[in-house]
Amino acid sequence: MYISDALCFKENSMKNILYNGEAIKRLKIVIACWVLLITPAFAQNLKVAVAANLQSVIKVLGQDFKQKTGITIEPIVGSSGNLTNQIRNGAPFDLFLSADMNFPETLFKEGFSAKKPVVYAQGSLIICSNQDVGFENWERLLMTDRVKKIAIANPAIAPYGKAAEETLKEKGILDDIKSKVVYGESISQVNTYITTGVVDVGFTTQALVKDPANKTTLYWKIIDPKTYAPIEQGMVLLKHAAGNAGAEKFYQYILSAAAKTILKEYGYYVQ
Repeated sequence: MYISDALCFKENSMKNILYNGEAIKRLKIVIACWVLLITPAFAQNLKVAVAANLQSVIKVLGQDFKQKTGITIEPIVGSSGNLTNQIRNGAPFDLFLSADMNFPETLFKEGFSAKKPVVYAQGSLIICSNQDVGFENWERLLMTDRVKKIAIANPAIAPYGKAAEETLKEKGILDDIKSKVVYGESISQVNTYITTGVVDVGFTTQALVKDPANKTTLYWKIIDPKTYAPIEQGMVLLKHAAGNAGAEKFYQYILSAAAKTILKEYGYYVQ
């Protein structure tokens, strides 16, 4: 090989090395961008449909669960009936924490879950006001002119609203106070009506008055549980959660002693 040929070969080799080095750098950049793009698609995001009565407690449960597992849940809060309809219409929820067992059982029968629903807590109905109206004889109070507006969650889609109507029927005063009733889309809307004074009294969950975040002074009384069907709150793992290990972990967590302790603090009965 001549000197000129050797120099030419060396020059071409250096170009090839530089070219390959740049190609590798470009390849690394492409791979990094590709990983960033596909990561969200494979991330185990955990979407939980949550009945409105759990609006405050789900935040505490979610924080405790994240501390224990590192997994963040995304709660979607609404009335149990509306959330059920969203699931039927394809909403990508992994779990459903309902305010009753009827809606989860219906979803199971319709094939939206491969696993039967379970009871995770039992709710407690109260009558409540931001005024000291006196609840010693609340049935008579509702009949007086002192109470002009009574908040109840829509009984067709909100189990606590259904329980309230059952109680009023049991007491024989539902028809008498019907004109005073203001229906909320969910129990959280009823809570807003109560705390802001839009209504004089309302029927809601004991979780409202047990919530440390609530700074409104409230007056309340527990409704005799014998006057309404037990509010057995059901949880169901949905088929959308297939392959999501985090969903199964959260399911088991809600049934754990740690979660039960938190639920008790918010006025729920657990076994």
